[in-house]
Amino acid sequence: MKTIADANKQKQGRAEALALAKTASVILVAKGKKLVTFDMKNDAPDDETLLAHLLGPTGNLRAPTIKKGKTLYVGFSEEAYRGLVE
Repeated sequence: MKTIADANKQKQGRAEALALAKTASVILVAKGKKLVTFDMKNDAPDDETLLAHLLGPTGNLRAPTIKKGKTLYVGFSEEAYRGLVE
């Protein structure tokens, strides 16, 4: 199933971001040039740490956000996206 949401029209706040994160096994978050990986099955961070990476300055889920299988990609990282299309 493919779902596309316009972040300008459908705001995803703290609760929605956490709910989405809990459905993933791995979360890749791009922040600047850094790529942070969270292993949600074996070493899940606490909610506040996770939210600090997932939410932008407005308090909404950062864009772009893509979920493919059990992997959640947040923010833009050419390195992470290369793996997405392979």
